[in-house]
Amino acid sequence: MRFVTYGTAGGDRAGVLNGEFVHALPPGTTLLGQLGPELRQAGERALAEPDEVVALADVRLKAPIPRPPSIRDCLCFLDHMRGCLKATGAPGVLETTWYQIPAFYFANPATVIGPHDDVPISPGSAWFDFELEIGAVIGAAGRDLTPEQAVEHIAGYTLMCDWSARDLQGLESQLKIGQAKGKDGATTLGPWLVTPDELPFGPDGRLALHVRAEINGALVGQGRTDAMDWSFGEVVSYASRGVELQPGDVFGSGTVPGCCLIEHLDFGDLAAFRGWLKDGDVVRLSAEGLGEVRQTVRASAAPHPLAPRADPAAVVRPPRRNPARSAVPYTRGLHQVGAGVWAWLLPDGGYGRSNAGLVAGDGASLLVDTLYDLPLTAEMLAGMRPITDLHPLSHAVLTHANGDHTHGGQLLPGSVRVVAAEATAHEMRAEMAPELTTALQVMDLGPVLTRYLRDRFGGFDFGGIRLREPDHTFDRRLTLDVGGREVRLLNLGPAHTEADTVVHVPDAGVLFAGDLLFVGCTPIVWSGPIAHWIAACDTMIGLDAPTVVPGHGPVTDPDGIRAVRDYLAHVVEQADAALAKGLDLREAMFAVDLAEYAGWLDAERVVVNVYQRYREIHPGQPEIDRFALFALMAEWQATRS
Repeated sequence: MRFVTYGTAGGDRAGVLNGEFVHALPPGTTLLGQLGPELRQAGERALAEPDEVVALADVRLKAPIPRPPSIRDCLCFLDHMRGCLKATGAPGVLETTWYQIPAFYFANPATVIGPHDDVPISPGSAWFDFELEIGAVIGAAGRDLTPEQAVEHIAGYTLMCDWSARDLQGLESQLKIGQAKGKDGATTLGPWLVTPDELPFGPDGRLALHVRAEINGALVGQGRTDAMDWSFGEVVSYASRGVELQPGDVFGSGTVPGCCLIEHLDFGDLAAFRGWLKDGDVVRLSAEGLGEVRQTVRASAAPHPLAPRADPAAVVRPPRRNPARSAVPYTRGLHQVGAGVWAWLLPDGGYGRSNAGLVAGDGASLLVDTLYDLPLTAEMLAGMRPITDLHPLSHAVLTHANGDHTHGGQLLPGSVRVVAAEATAHEMRAEMAPELTTALQVMDLGPVLTRYLRDRFGGFDFGGIRLREPDHTFDRRLTLDVGGREVRLLNLGPAHTEADTVVHVPDAGVLFAGDLLFVGCTPIVWSGPIAHWIAACDTMIGLDAPTVVPGHGPVTDPDGIRAVRDYLAHVVEQADAALAKGLDLREAMFAVDLAEYAGWLDAERVVVNVYQRYREIHPGQPEIDRFALFALMAEWQATRS
């Protein structure tokens, strides 16, 4: 039999399915109250003499057991655990204990939802995931059961989805005391509870169902439940040791391998990952004999922040301060830098603390870049509103592909024409999903790198970002008309990235240099060649703009451009000298003399710049991935602090 719980104006009702109709049990009867020997009898009475008959299509199904006494989520499929380990860069080899006892943790019965209910993203999570599981519901109380006895205590099975906040889960796992907010956001049960006699089992007694998981109609994974390493009988038996199991207790199978997102994450190929669940995504899970659940993911409000406790073992470091002179007060917010031209500044100019710009014409305006996350971009757009209300945004120029200049694009009105160099658009399409940057905040990468990354990236919110790609691209040059004002775009890359666009406003004498210019903080050569960046500096100086807004750091003038050019020339000189001495790459990185540039913020970026120069001289130099480069920068910084 297939039992359901459905909502009515008078409260929840229980019933049994008969084709496409629900035969209701008497009012006030719950499935939880009927579990045990009475369940089949209650179903037979409802089929023969229903209290009411309603079409299945006309009711809103709830979870069959809306509030179970307990939920134990087990990990019966060890291939799922191996896949999770591989997704985080580990070898995928399980500890011996996984083969000795079945694992489970307690989920939250208060957050059970029905098969078609919207699913709220766990507050504060950017890595929201689903897990397709099968739930076994206990029908009769029992204690110290054998596996064979345990199977007889299962009243039926239902589809189950364990909704998971992977970033919160990863952070909390470092406490080594079990699951917490990463796992109690929501658990789906439904659409119905199916008695064992209606389902197929293999010769070994394992439930034998084919399952399938989709997002927005696209297949994510599929598999079979008879691939379980630990059977339901075994996990229920284990849980019953010294414990009285109660009717309605739910045992989740754990994720059928492949039927979640985390197993498809490959840090070696982040661009191939579809991204985590976002507002509006529709998740459809199905299993033969158990029906399907179809649910829409919805955004949640931001969590109330908690101040961290002081770490008595932490090394006290002096506050970061950008040492560069500023042409306007270097404070957070909007500053006029020319006639009808403003800069939005975000001190101190370090990672993610980037600048943007606004150029207003007659009844139109142009935005230069967005910011690293949605809250920062929303704050900026609100701060610009006194101007953009009079001169609505018509264009937005993305100077390059890095997230601290592109992540806020979804907040722009649809009427805004987003413009970028073609190579920038290409790089945006090839980069990892924006929310994966959360890895820099939550992953345990060892004491040195973890502290470094959390110090640099801990203050941002990467949740809910949907990258908005350019509407119009160009190659090297493009001139825009913004309310009668001429705005010139010049792609001077590759240098910092594959393409680096500067925005020149000739009639105001203002140049927005993007990340071709870091002032008071150290440039980083992700793409190169360095000589191309030096040539780009000469081109910018030749534009003869008296006011220059860098991508990071305070507003400057052509002398600020010369300082960056001289720094890059110094790196080339140091790297070439190290190579001439026979130093290997690591030795060159750690032996570099920064001279007058040692006081610039984030001086450790010289590691990447020396690496880039060595690769230019010897193209066969082994490639180092971003995480490894960050590890080298963290180590370099630790040796100098």
